[in-house]
Amino acid sequence: MSEPAARLSNRALVALVAGSLILTISVGLRQSFGLFVGPMSVDLGLTAGAVGFAVAMQQLVWGASQPFAGMLADRFGLRLVLVAGGLLYAAGLAVLAGSNGAGSLRLGFGVLIGLGLSGGGFSIIFSAVAREVPTAWRSTASGIAGAGGSVGQFIFAPTGQFFIETWGWPTALAIYAAIALLTVPLGLVLAPASHPVHAGGPADVSLGDSIRTALRTPSYQLLNAGFFVCGFHIAFVATYLPGSAVACGLPSVVGAQALGIIGLANILGSTTAGILGARYPLKYLLSSIYFIRSAAIAAFLLLPKSRPLFLVFAAVLGFTWLGTVPLTSGVVATLFGPRFLASLFGLVFFSHQVGAFFGAWLGGFFFDRTGSYDAVWLLGLSLSFVAGLLHLPIRERPVAVAATG
Repeated sequence: MSEPAARLSNRALVALVAGSLILTISVGLRQSFGLFVGPMSVDLGLTAGAVGFAVAMQQLVWGASQPFAGMLADRFGLRLVLVAGGLLYAAGLAVLAGSNGAGSLRLGFGVLIGLGLSGGGFSIIFSAVAREVPTAWRSTASGIAGAGGSVGQFIFAPTGQFFIETWGWPTALAIYAAIALLTVPLGLVLAPASHPVHAGGPADVSLGDSIRTALRTPSYQLLNAGFFVCGFHIAFVATYLPGSAVACGLPSVVGAQALGIIGLANILGSTTAGILGARYPLKYLLSSIYFIRSAAIAAFLLLPKSRPLFLVFAAVLGFTWLGTVPLTSGVVATLFGPRFLASLFGLVFFSHQVGAFFGAWLGGFFFDRTGSYDAVWLLGLSLSFVAGLLHLPIRERPVAVAATG
């Protein structure tokens, strides 16, 4: 089927709305954490690198725990994982609101929020939505759900800046914690108690069989390598774009506006990626996204820094921002089906988060030593071009998974 034709059931629509709202909150809040790096480092007497390392820890914990969250969801159902994720996320923000040093930052940013995101992030949400919608709708529905994270970024970047300037970062984080708790009832709506544990696929194929086959599949390996680069970009830009604006002598509000524009542009970008993914090969769409990012970063580095440049750069980058996520998830679903999608996409997402760790850490590391982010921008440009090339050999066709018993 070349385009979505089957109608969505009422249950599928409810799941799509609930999943989108969870990502609006969980991803939207996370994408505004860069606003807190400057004020927290000043008030707590820490370097930008120390705060950045706590955020980098979050990327790594999120990625490392994501496959296990997926396995728990595939084994015991999505409801438990979604509820636990929402509670851990809120707890992490509460710890940060009362933070007094590097240790509490690592516990809140790094451990608790990292674990919380694994229970309410893209892998789990896409798996839940994929089980409810017809196959022909899978790419489009993932794009719509993924756009929820961008809606959140558009909302929380400016409001987070307002909260910080009006009441200070501790109160802003306490408000964030209350908002994060809303993901718990939304998780119950998305995954009712009667939600099936498995959807599709031969009954005699185990999760272990699927993982072993995936790890031996060249297309899956290339997908992992490419998604590493996406993670590097997202974490570096979300954490340090506000600081880049200040380092160029621009007001701090420019960084907040840029993050908001990234979110706004990606509402269109993610939705467009999902729609195009139902019609065209996903690998070519992924390659195009990475090539566009390369060109955008090159122009950003070469042109004189100004408020209009930051905002235009944010719009172009935002159009490609999270569009990789539904497309990458779609390739995994094409290769191995939806049955163990939470686990198999969770493994790919771990690669994304390893890249995110380096993006969040290296930004602060180089800034503390050179006073500039240019070296990391150049690295991001090079990696983006390589990622565009890596997706071209991917073969988008189902892979037979042999049962071992």
